Amino acid sequence: MLKKDDKQQLIKESQTHETDTGSPEVQISLLSRKIKELATHLKRNRKDKHSRRGLLGMVSKRRTHLNYLKKKSPSRYEEAAKKVKE
Repeated sequence: MLKKDDKQQLIKESQTHETDTGSPEVQISLLSRKIKELATHLKRNRKDKHSRRGLLGMVSKRRTHLNYLKKKSPSRYEEAAKKVKE
């Protein structure tokens, strides 16, 4: 679970303007962090099938945001995809 301070920091790093909290870039960065944390949880708890299902849903949602961004603005997509790979 993301703490409030961590979430605010992530939003500040990826927002496109000062009041941006819902752009695809912000959504992608938040989902990427949650995916990373859940993946480490699943490495320790291999039989947790419910969390695995949630992880797959998050990965799918992130892919959807990336596809939308690729269609609307390829340059922004390249930047977002680069951050996801890090």
